[in-house]
Amino acid sequence: MTDAEPTMGPISYLIVEFPGNRMTGEGLAELIELSDRGIIRVLDLAFVTRHDDGSVTAAELQEIDSGDFDMTVFHGVSAGLLDQSDFDDAAAAIEPGSSAGILLFENCWATRFVAGLRNGGAGLVAAGYIPLADIAAALDATETD
Repeated sequence: MTDAEPTMGPISYLIVEFPGNRMTGEGLAELIELSDRGIIRVLDLAFVTRHDDGSVTAAELQEIDSGDFDMTVFHGVSAGLLDQSDFDDAAAAIEPGSSAGILLFENCWATRFVAGLRNGGAGLVAAGYIPLADIAAALDATETD
């Protein structure tokens, strides 16, 4: 990034599995609140289904609306960053007969921190997440020592 480019927070993604294609809308209000409060910025939101035969299809947001929850707030949200390889990766992570939501978002809460680093000549070169199961296992191992 050059100094003329805007500073962004780290970009993250989540893949959420909906076993049996059952989407209840639970958590949707919290996602909207995180976005409304400027903690995150949704860059892309897509859904895929892994059929029983292993084939993968992407679903449009309007196809997701079940009447139980309203996805219209996210219609048109797409930076075009997700592609078929992302859909295939998400589908590989879920069970056949299930769907997954793929959320790509900017961690806006870190923007000022990243700007401060850049102003001091440093740069964010990597970011990542540790799966919760790995943390739990590590904590369990330290408790037995």
